[in-house]
Amino acid sequence: MTTVVKRTFTALATTSILALSATAATADTWRYAFEEAIEDVQGVFATKFKEEVEANTDHTVQLFPYGTLGESADTMEQAQAGILQFVDQSPGFTGSLIPEAQVFFVPYLLPQDTQELGEFFRTSKAVNEMFPELYAEQGLELLTMFPEGEVCVTTQEPVTEPADLNEVKVRVMTNPLLVESYQAFGATPTPLPWGEVYGALQTGIIQGQENPMFWNWSANMYEVSEVITCMGHSNFTTAVMANQEFYDGLSDEEQQVVQNAIDVAFDHIIDYQQGLHEESIEKIKEAKPEIEINVLSEEQRQPFIEAGEKVEDRFIEMTGDSGKKILDQMKADLEAVTE
Repeated sequence: MTTVVKRTFTALATTSILALSATAATADTWRYAFEEAIEDVQGVFATKFKEEVEANTDHTVQLFPYGTLGESADTMEQAQAGILQFVDQSPGFTGSLIPEAQVFFVPYLLPQDTQELGEFFRTSKAVNEMFPELYAEQGLELLTMFPEGEVCVTTQEPVTEPADLNEVKVRVMTNPLLVESYQAFGATPTPLPWGEVYGALQTGIIQGQENPMFWNWSANMYEVSEVITCMGHSNFTTAVMANQEFYDGLSDEEQQVVQNAIDVAFDHIIDYQQGLHEESIEKIKEAKPEIEINVLSEEQRQPFIEAGEKVEDRFIEMTGDSGKKILDQMKADLEAVTE
């Protein structure tokens, strides 16, 4: 990202925040920020939520896609401060606030089937009973979590075994367990703000990054990468939260409207993602025919799976009994929907 673009981005974000503070939106306006563009998965979810709320109340939901209010850390601070009523943010970024949320980065824990994942997030005791208590401690009402698709890694050279990642700098979110994962895989994990990733790939400061395939397409990651590898190690998860004080101040009827809108948007986003991974691959191939897209076989994945076992142990070390209870419950919840 150039200095001019950085300054423009910062200026726009600052102006937006000042405008929010100055107008202090009326009680009829609810503000909702998320980490992607309006046409991406989080934006599609937010748009459906907005439609449902506005169809059933007198409230207006104002949507803020990625970049309009700063980086992820900025929107989380704004949600905790009550400037935003709703925020959609990956547990990858909330891991510093809620260490147990890093469980979603334990390699090879989650399946890749969208319907299985949807059922898991709908029914999981860990997600729907245990995590809300942890989010509440941070002033946040956890409304839902949902999957966004298999995470695939973009690099400059093919990756078929951990040795291929030796000394490869892979951008990761600022998340200790994600750092541990890529170290276990043999890479050099490099935390960077998202706004710097494209330029860092372009200039060779880093050689890779990971994201769901739709984001590798929409954020143009394929333009500055030669290879995309799907190792099956992770499915991107995100969480929709409300400011706790705001949510507690709603009437029972309004809380029910919010939850109903969340439920409708959840079902919508699970259906929306059917085939999205494959469609994104086709778009990337059409835009850049020379790109190499590989799906590792079960045999090729085995060394990565074995390396991931150490990351699971590290997660328990980092989070103690609380993390172990959540991990054990998640495994039981997953077994119930995948057996």
